[in-house]
This record gives sequence, structure tokens and C-alpha cells, in this order.
Amino acid sequence: MTVHLIKLSVGVENVRHLEQIQAHRLADAKRRGVAPELMHVTRNTPRRAAEILKQGSIYWVIKRFIRARQVIADIRQVEGREGRPACALVLEPGLIRTEIRSFRPFQGWRYLAAEDVPADAPPGMADGAEVPAELAAELKGLGLL
Repeated sequence: MTVHLIKLSVGVENVRHLEQIQAHRLADAKRRGVAPELMHVTRNTPRRAAEILKQGSIYWVIKRFIRARQVIADIRQVEGREGRPACALVLEPGLIRTEIRSFRPFQGWRYLAAEDVPADAPPGMADGAEVPAELAAELKGLGLL
């Protein structure tokens, strides 16, 4: 069974902003002569790594709403800050927009069961159209999201 992860994207304004950050990280890696891989480094290794690697994704919460996902290509042990062991979630480049779903704040990452994930955005919404956070919150309050 596939399991996914969910993570707050702190300091990110919208999906385009996250795309820009990741593009900058890839370009920076190329400039430094390092393999251009997108990695999210975390202290804890998921115990359900084998299930995540069966086509699992990380779902990004931006401004209190799940807005996009990214396929997890690998999970590796790496050296973190101050030489401590850490875990790198290696991500496929490219964000896949999802239907917008509100999500409460939390710290770190959480597991997200396959039956709880939002659907990918319909083709018309996947081209970059984005609901502003304030409007999404209002629509959620009205029960429309």
C-alpha cells in the first residue's frame, strides 16, 4: 500500500514561489558542481519508507491549504547539521497541483494515507491558476472548499 507524506512549506507564498525556490536550488547545485537533486532534509527517517517509495508523494501545505504534491524518488541517510544523522527525501523535479484542501498547522512531516489525499487539480487548474490564500480561507468558511 502506498503512503504519502504531508509537510508545511513555511515562508512560501504560493506554488509558483515554491517552484522558483526549487529551480534556484537546482541551479545552485549545478553551479557548485554537485548532482542537481531536490532534497528535503529532516531529522527523522520515516519508518514506513518502503511504503512511501511505492509511488508516494510529499503534499505541500502552503498558507494553510494543501496545494501541490511532489513525487518522492528516494529516501536516504545523510549527514545533517553538526554531523548528526539525518534523512533526505529526494524529490522528483516538478510540482503537481492538487485540488485545494485546508489543513491545520503542525510541525515536521506527517503520514498521509492514500485514501486521504486530495485529487490532482483538473487540467484547467493545473496551468498555474491559483486561488489566493485569503479567498481560499473565505471559501472554506462558506463550505465551498
